Amino acid sequence: MARGRAKKMRRRSPRTFSVINAFESYIYADILFRGATGQGPIGFLTGKQDIASYPFNTSLMVSEDPQISLTDLISEPGLAFSTMQNNLMSAGKLQQMVVSTALTSIAFRVGKRALRRPIANVNRTLVKPLLGAGVKL
Repeated sequence: MARGRAKKMRRRSPRTFSVINAFESYIYADILFRGATGQGPIGFLTGKQDIASYPFNTSLMVSEDPQISLTDLISEPGLAFSTMQNNLMSAGKLQQMVVSTALTSIAFRVGKRALRRPIANVNRTLVKPLLGAGVKL
């Protein structure tokens, strides 16, 4: 007996790039990076190597500068990770990150809902004719 014709797989990911969703994702990344490394994602990627440990304290690795960059992470991974751990545990940084993330989520959800019609109008009249159907606000 012949097999039946298989159903066509449905595409699940969106076909468009949303500028608002990309901005929201960048804000979440900024919250995470500022909590862990002490600077934003761009500063983490472009920062110079300035990590150094205290000369008198060899048993406990502590950094003089609480800001960690990618070059610091590559050159001194042990010291960089311990500094990141100290950054997260200092002065309620985790609680601040959780609150910031929750407020960002609520703000974007409410903002998208409140501005649904103006955003659709901008997408229809400006973005689609200029950038095509693959990009939306």
